[in-house]
Amino acid sequence: MAGRINDEDVKAVRDAVPIDAVVSEYLQLRNAGGGNLKGLCPFHDEKSPSFQVSPSKGFFHCFGCQEGGDTITFVMKIDHLTFSEAVERLAGQAGITLRYEEGGYNPSHQRGERIRLVEAHKIAAEWYAEQLATSPEADAGRGFLAERGFDQAAAQHFGVGYSPQGWDHLTRFLRGKGFSDKELVLSGLAQEGRRGPIDRFRGRLMWPIRDIGGDVVGFGARKLYEADNGPKYLNTPDTAIYRKSQVLYGIDLAKKDIAKASRAVVVEGYTDVMACHLAGVTTAIATCGTAFGGDHIKILRRLLMDNGSARVIFTFDGDAAGQKAALRAFEDDQKFAAETYIAIAPDGMDPCDLRLAKGDEAVADLVEPRTPLFEFALRQIVSRYDLDTPAGRASALDEAAPVVARIKNSGAQHEVAVQLAGMLGILDTQFVVKRIAQLARWARDRGGKGPAPDRPQRGGGDPQQYAGTGRPGPRGPALNLRNPVFATERELLKLALQRPELVSPAFDAYGVDEFTAPPYAAVREAIMEAGGAELGVHDPQDYLVRVREAAPDDAVRAMVTELAVEAIMLHRGVKGVDEVYAGAQLVTVRRRAVERRIRDITGRLTRLTGHGDPAELAAVQNELWVLQQYDQSLREHGAAAL
Repeated sequence: MAGRINDEDVKAVRDAVPIDAVVSEYLQLRNAGGGNLKGLCPFHDEKSPSFQVSPSKGFFHCFGCQEGGDTITFVMKIDHLTFSEAVERLAGQAGITLRYEEGGYNPSHQRGERIRLVEAHKIAAEWYAEQLATSPEADAGRGFLAERGFDQAAAQHFGVGYSPQGWDHLTRFLRGKGFSDKELVLSGLAQEGRRGPIDRFRGRLMWPIRDIGGDVVGFGARKLYEADNGPKYLNTPDTAIYRKSQVLYGIDLAKKDIAKASRAVVVEGYTDVMACHLAGVTTAIATCGTAFGGDHIKILRRLLMDNGSARVIFTFDGDAAGQKAALRAFEDDQKFAAETYIAIAPDGMDPCDLRLAKGDEAVADLVEPRTPLFEFALRQIVSRYDLDTPAGRASALDEAAPVVARIKNSGAQHEVAVQLAGMLGILDTQFVVKRIAQLARWARDRGGKGPAPDRPQRGGGDPQQYAGTGRPGPRGPALNLRNPVFATERELLKLALQRPELVSPAFDAYGVDEFTAPPYAAVREAIMEAGGAELGVHDPQDYLVRVREAAPDDAVRAMVTELAVEAIMLHRGVKGVDEVYAGAQLVTVRRRAVERRIRDITGRLTRLTGHGDPAELAAVQNELWVLQQYDQSLREHGAAAL
């Protein structure tokens, strides 16, 4: 059993790997102001970015679904790893050797299962690539690539390799690297044979499939020999690290350019991705033996950020299978905020064939947006009917109208309805428009609770979206943030977490009862349990980690992360977050606590007057006088009186 990772090493890993660098491997981040970054949350579907990252604090928080934490937490959640596995992965990236407090450090036995499987794939990919480059047996593979215009440099760039025809070449090699037979079978690199594990891939050209973080998680293997009775392409089976519906070939190479250009090109095969990239179309990606679907869309949406200029271009063969694939893609079209297009090369050539026949410029020209995907889908439907007859036009409308009615944007729906009328040759355009609008209303009514077209989904966007509404945000506390008491308490806690040097040591003298909103009182207590805001002056990142660990439950822990990431709200006329601003928040919270105490004492004094014990009455009067003097001092001298 693996020992516990040394706390100092965990801290070293947390400090060494910037959270924005890790998160940006999975989604596009943009400036959110106040030193924060924002993007589309990878943990829930949203249309506007409510996921924020604070590089200076090392934390992330989604104001939509309330997920949050540090770099380690993000890696755990995004890749479904244990704490140890996430630390080990980040340590490997940072070049940090971890120490274990029980049983010493044994990397071959103490790494988590996912880490082990990824490592096995990395070693296998390197071994396959070496076979392609040096083995005489790999001539068939090298010839296959050369025939398609790919030289050795191209093979190296994409990590293409070759699996020998023997039964267990890779299996024996990985055993020599310390991997067990169980690990090899779990990884999908080997399968059970009559006398033990044998190589899954034999005598094939190998494409390593990487996840968005760049780890090899599977392989696509192309048949080379007639004697091979297997399928033309053989992919890694679903494993603990590989789901074909959740990976896109080439995404590791394309992600930065997709985010930068707000454009993605979806092709059908591995060689098409290679051809596109070598022709300068570096935003090309492909599915891995499955149809393009919802999980693939989620990956792209995080990179495209759903801005108005985003484009997704699908390239499909011009044959019946390609047209069918295009129509399947259109079924998911409304899950994109991006505009979707289809590109079909002359003579039905795929990008690889097109590059061979006509060169790089022809490939680059192919993927320029040509036909909107919805228009292609409608034309395919309409083409099946005889539009010269009223019955044919009516039948085509019956099939096409529900497709247009699914378009959620009412303006776009109206425009496409007008285009459909033109395709069908129906002169009464308004008849088609009204028919489609009616179908859309019926669909909404059947959906019951679904949002109306163009109405934004609740839960994304501005962190202050629910401020002052008297209702909670998703899974958040039911607070009216227009209440100045709550608002000031919130700002003071944000200062204590984000800028502790501005409120220390005064803040640490504040009692939990000075925070009237229960969630804020719980955060104040967590800060106190962690060692106080004074700790944050010396070690900000470790301080926030300790505060989160001191939180009594996930709800308070999420609130800590939210307050640590959310921008500090400056009042009109205030130039910046400084000691003056921080002092004002300290004074306001303290004065309100004093005023509450004065009201309590005044009520008690009223009850005692006339029939109370004289000594008790004098003590209460004295306490009231002291509080009133303190309140006056706070009004006159501000933070200096604290």
